Amino acid sequence: MKKQVILCILLVGILLIIDQWIKLTIKTQFFPGESKPIFGNWFILHYTENPGMAFGQTFGSSIWAKLSLSLFRIVAIVLIIRYLIKQIRLGTSIEFLLVVSLVLAGASGNLFDSMFYDLLFNVDPCISFNHMIGSGNNAFCSNGHFTYAVELRHQGFLFGNVVDMFQFNVRWPSWTPLIGGSEVFPAIWNWADACISVGLIWAIIRQRKFFPKKKNEVKETD
Repeated sequence: MKKQVILCILLVGILLIIDQWIKLTIKTQFFPGESKPIFGNWFILHYTENPGMAFGQTFGSSIWAKLSLSLFRIVAIVLIIRYLIKQIRLGTSIEFLLVVSLVLAGASGNLFDSMFYDLLFNVDPCISFNHMIGSGNNAFCSNGHFTYAVELRHQGFLFGNVVDMFQFNVRWPSWTPLIGGSEVFPAIWNWADACISVGLIWAIIRQRKFFPKKKNEVKETD
C-alpha cells in the first residue's frame, strides 16, 4: 500500500510540475496570441488564456459563474483524492491508480492557475483574453493613440485565467461535405487538459477490466 501511495504522489507531482513549467514558460516568454510551430505546421504553440473550463469552454460572464467553476474544481479534486485513497486501500491495480492520478493531476493543474496566477501576474486590460462582456467590471485601455473602455473579467484568488498553448493546425480537405476547409480540432489546450483526456479515454478503453461485472449478478431469465 505504501508503494502505491508513493507512486501516485510522484506521478501527480511530476505531471503538475510539467504543467506549471510549460504554462509559466509560455506566460513569461510569449506575447499574447503568439504562435510557434512545434512539429512542422500541424502542431503549434499558440499562447492564449481562458476563464472557463477545459479546451477554452467558458462558463458565463458573472462573478458567480467563475467562482462556481473554481469551487466545483475544488470539490471534484477532494472527491477524486478520496476515491484514490479508497482504491489504494482496496488494493486496486496499479494501472487504474495511474488513470485516476492522471485525472487528479489535470484537475489540480488548472485549479492552480485560477487560484494563484492573478496574484502572481498583473492583469493587462488591453489583452483580449482578459475582456469579458457582461462582467460589469469596467476599465480603460490605451493603445497610444486613443483610450477606449473595456469590460474586464473578474480578478483575484480563484478568478485567474487558465493558460492554454497547444493547438492542432489541421484542416479538413476542401472536398469534405459541410466541414471542408474548417479546422479538425480548433480548441487550444494545455498539459492539464491532456492529462484529464488521456485518463478518461484510458478508463473508457479499459472499462471492462477496471469495472468488471459482479460474478454473483443475477442473470435475466427468458
